[in-house]
Amino acid sequence: MTAAEQQQRLVEYEAGEDDVPQKQQLRASAMPSNRVSRLYHYGSLAVGLGWGALGEATKRWSGFSDSSSDSSVILNRANIDRIVDKLSKMRGAALKLGQMLSIQDSKSMTPEVSEVLQRVQNSANYMPIRQLERLMRRQLGADWRDAFVEFHDEPFAAASIGQVHRAQIEPARHGFDRVAVKVQYPGVAGSIESDLSNLQSLLVMSKLLPRGMYLENTIKVARKELEWECDYAREADAICKFGELLAGDSDFAVPRLVPELSNKMVLTTEFMDGMDMNRVESLSQEVRDHVGTSVLKLCLRELFEFEFMQTDPNWANFMYNAETGKIVLLDFGASRGFGKAFLDKYLNTLKAAMEGDRDGVRHWSTELGFLTGYEADVMTNAHVDSVLEIGKPFRSAGLYDFGSQDVSNNVREAIPVMLRHRLTPPPDETYSLHRKLSGAYLLCIKLRSRVPCQELFKSITSQYTFSDGSSVSY
Repeated sequence: MTAAEQQQRLVEYEAGEDDVPQKQQLRASAMPSNRVSRLYHYGSLAVGLGWGALGEATKRWSGFSDSSSDSSVILNRANIDRIVDKLSKMRGAALKLGQMLSIQDSKSMTPEVSEVLQRVQNSANYMPIRQLERLMRRQLGADWRDAFVEFHDEPFAAASIGQVHRAQIEPARHGFDRVAVKVQYPGVAGSIESDLSNLQSLLVMSKLLPRGMYLENTIKVARKELEWECDYAREADAICKFGELLAGDSDFAVPRLVPELSNKMVLTTEFMDGMDMNRVESLSQEVRDHVGTSVLKLCLRELFEFEFMQTDPNWANFMYNAETGKIVLLDFGASRGFGKAFLDKYLNTLKAAMEGDRDGVRHWSTELGFLTGYEADVMTNAHVDSVLEIGKPFRSAGLYDFGSQDVSNNVREAIPVMLRHRLTPPPDETYSLHRKLSGAYLLCIKLRSRVPCQELFKSITSQYTFSDGSSVSY
């Protein structure tokens, strides 16, 4: 499943009658599987954009264009369609970079760039059966279908790294028969470096992104995250780790792995029942409070108890099982650990935000690397204000009502200022971490959850041990 992104760009799913998440629209499209073919596609996109821009400029000069004179010549309607179509076929790094860039709020981008990011994130192409068959033969052997009682050739989900199929296995050995089989697109892992280089060239050439996004650093982080997410053996380990960490937990359920049908490019796990978060929105306040509280509590436990987090905030990675009352967790490819030195400083920053301590937020933000200490006052104040806004739910004793919050709007107001005046890129760890935390906030907002944020924060962080052996005191 996809690692779609934050703010209002999180991919929406519609639940079918059996509560299996269904994509908006699935389309078969052969995946370019080697560097030469992928380079050809990027080259043809660049040429197409050039001709499209020339044509648009000519139409504007002659008065036949409906576009405004101050809008981008490159991102005209035809070129937007070209970009979305080509990057949807390429998948992989193209969609990952879109995810990374959409960390920033839409106010920092033109409407055309925002549209491209949203449409590419929501694209859903999958491999034709012939390409799927060749890949499965290479990964599981020529008789791979014999391992399944039933295998659905058309996937029920398709995203940046791979596609997911429903299947059945013999239940005697595993205790379950329905499984989800995630199959990685061929060529994605081997083309990470070249794909990102080509994408960087396109973005630099078009001059579409503001300076404060620090494209080079974004691409560096995207490269590392893509390498992790393309390694299904690594994801299998993360599934097992979360299964152990949450064993017997009353709030969460983790699918079980089928090791003999999993390797570096194929991942087979137990198929989990549940409804998606769009449907939870219509349930009782009690259920919505439970889901929001559980998700935010899990984020804090992942950071300060497990020190290991599944950083993909896509709402499709959470389902609610009304029969068990548990939240089902899916897709662990974006799981990662955090170093103790980073967590020590990050906890101190959050604690200062919870206490409304401006000097503490500024100090620990500098220690973390968000600030250099040489920023203009307008930048320092904008950063400190945004961190204090994020800490606002934790300053409220009792239940914090996300249904009436103004945190997201207040943080968005500061983003354009920070992009203009930022002197250094954010710490690498925070790209994925903040996607997850913002996703948890947005989910609570969507569900209008009432959450005992301060109680959660204090109870979890009071158990944390700093590198020097000390602990938090409240």
